[in-house]
Amino acid sequence: MSKVEVLRALHRGRAPGDPLVLPGPWDAAGARVFVEAGFPALATPSAGVAASLGYADGATPADEMFAAVARITRAVDVPVSADVESGYGLAPKELVERLLEAGAVGCNLEDSDGGVLRDPREQAEFLAEVRSAAADRLFVNARVDVFVHGDKDPERAIERAALYVAAGADCIYPILAPVGVLPLLRAGIQGPVNMLGRPDGEGPSATALGELGATRVTFGPGLQRRATAALREIANSLV
Repeated sequence: MSKVEVLRALHRGRAPGDPLVLPGPWDAAGARVFVEAGFPALATPSAGVAASLGYADGATPADEMFAAVARITRAVDVPVSADVESGYGLAPKELVERLLEAGAVGCNLEDSDGGVLRDPREQAEFLAEVRSAAADRLFVNARVDVFVHGDKDPERAIERAALYVAAGADCIYPILAPVGVLPLLRAGIQGPVNMLGRPDGEGPSATALGELGATRVTFGPGLQRRATAALREIANSLV
């Protein structure tokens, strides 16, 4: 079974309360730590990678992002999905080629750019072209930014999700959706739903998110920020 087939299989048949948990490595060393801990797949966070490279979130040059993803995929044998923001303005065919060259078997694509939501039909066309260029070689996680840059209306999120699923998206990611609307989103979205978890214990556990309808849980830059906080404590202890 290929790595993308493994990744797809990991999303199927999840029992309530047992979502697929995908930690987000920002470098090769972290990726190995997560795999050694037993995680079957990984999902890089663009903001975490940006921080590790010395950039603000959203300011990483495409070449450096793909190079960082390649270092991570070379370090581990499990499937890796890459957060490539809104695609860096690349044509779908080139975007797919660069993801595959970097060793990724999945990607996260945002439907906003510069803090502005894209037209959902144009985004659906873009996703369809990505899926066509990738065939079955990439698992496409379509991020819905209604709760970040839109009016926070769950119905708008569901409408966008329907267009993206029809375009071939494998999973829908309504980032920062309030936990209270997750059951509504779960009822209205066909296929897997990705929710953002909080590794600091301030939000619901991955199990709780799964019970409410999440198929998978990722953490954005949360793990990288916790690691940085721990490193800061170590540094202060050395002064």
